[in-house]
Amino acid sequence: MTIDLYAADEQDYVKMNVAKWSDLAESALYDEGVQGSAEVSLIFADEEAIADLNQRFMGKSGPTDVLSFPIDDEPLPMGAGHNTHADSDVVEMEIPQLVGDIVICPAVAARNALDHGVSFEDEVALLVVHGVLHLLGWDHVDDGEAEKMEAREQELLQRYYRLRVVK
Repeated sequence: MTIDLYAADEQDYVKMNVAKWSDLAESALYDEGVQGSAEVSLIFADEEAIADLNQRFMGKSGPTDVLSFPIDDEPLPMGAGHNTHADSDVVEMEIPQLVGDIVICPAVAARNALDHGVSFEDEVALLVVHGVLHLLGWDHVDDGEAEKMEAREQELLQRYYRLRVVK
């Protein structure tokens, strides 16, 4: 199983440890059963960039803490991922199971951490896991879904980050 995770810090609010947050995202993906080849990007963006994305893709104004952009491509039919060479040998190409982007705004996360009574690191950890779950189809549109998603976030954070459960 290969997860190709690209991470970048494209903001100046605070220097982000992209390796730490990439490891957390990768752990959550594995734990959620992502199998085969997967491609994910984790971007730390400034308020202007995330506000633009929020407006363009969500129809909401202003910056937000996290956005996830899953790409739901259907797997290719059997045989479509093969290259045939002149000597008739067939080489399999791994087709990504999941491709998606998670964008987090550290400046908004810092404000939310104060509101939630947690550290900045704890808030970012929650946003990374929250973003991963959204890529995998989890949602929190209604109360039942929200409770299940929050419970799963806490399980993953306890396992891979050891976040204090704050209620």
